[in-house]
Amino acid sequence: MKIIKIGIMSQKEIRERTLAIASGKYKPKPDEPKIWFTSIRSLAEVLSDSNQALLKVITERKPASIRELAEMTGRQSSNLSRTLRTLSSYGFVKLEKANKIVCPIANATRLNVIFGEHWKNHSVSR
Repeated sequence: MKIIKIGIMSQKEIRERTLAIASGKYKPKPDEPKIWFTSIRSLAEVLSDSNQALLKVITERKPASIRELAEMTGRQSSNLSRTLRTLSSYGFVKLEKANKIVCPIANATRLNVIFGEHWKNHSVSR
């Protein structure tokens, strides 16, 4: 399973980077993070202990639906759906839909966290 690269930068730095990309002044390298958080705290909120446990269940037991995952974990389907949408929006989970059944799939079991504004040190065309 692949490794997800996560970047940690201030909101200001993320905004500067996004604007540099949009204006063509900066082209992200293929090995750079695709997922950005403004702090370790915000990352920790998304990857809380319960969400890490949920990802482990998805990885190890490979549920065929959200309902099956709810039965495995003892969580309510509505709460679980909301959590899975959040994890999906950050790329930690993929939600595959087939015949009205949504199947959660873990995208990675390993994370690589990169801190700081290292992107400014890369080739930025001006």
